[in-house]
Amino acid sequence: METTIELRSNKSSRGQTTRMFDNNLLERFSRIHPVTPFVFWLPVVGAILYRSATRHDVHPVAMAGLSIAGMFAWTLAEYALHRWVFHWTNGTTLGKRIHFLLHGVHHDFPNDKDRLVMPLAASLPLSVFFYAVFFVTMGGVRIAEPFFAGFTLGYLLYDGTHYAIHHFRPRSRWGKLLRRHHMVHHYADHEGGFGVSTPLWDLVWRTMPSKKR
Repeated sequence: METTIELRSNKSSRGQTTRMFDNNLLERFSRIHPVTPFVFWLPVVGAILYRSATRHDVHPVAMAGLSIAGMFAWTLAEYALHRWVFHWTNGTTLGKRIHFLLHGVHHDFPNDKDRLVMPLAASLPLSVFFYAVFFVTMGGVRIAEPFFAGFTLGYLLYDGTHYAIHHFRPRSRWGKLLRRHHMVHHYADHEGGFGVSTPLWDLVWRTMPSKKR
């Protein structure tokens, strides 16, 4: 009963939210202002592209192409993370707790404005992982860094799209399609609709969400 009262109180005071951690410091870092990823990552992207350009690693046209390829690669990473990591659970108490921390809290409180973009505590380790993968597989910084810059821009597009879908009513046809795609995932079909910035990979993997489910 106490938990129910607390959640109702939180919903009324913060829109729709709950605590994730008893520790106040951890709780603080589980929340993030929607502008923060852009303030942090855009200068990083700019610095990487500037460094690549001044080193003359690749032709400017090739650098632009690598960045676009990186943005496209993010859409696949977004789909894979959402489908196989964020929605993973093994049914145990620990598994359910991990799922709640990774993504379940968003499904329980989908309009919590402090948890609609990825906190830096999550995006920083992921960025190190992906940078290392690109560095190793692409033979060093020459190819990897422009690609990683585009990959990061794709991530920012995803974060911005996700926030907009939950807090604004789009007027464009594309915006309405994305919002409907994501809302069906939330409220009707958790086994489909894993793409947020694009439904492309749901079409490829045949996981388009269905209201019938």
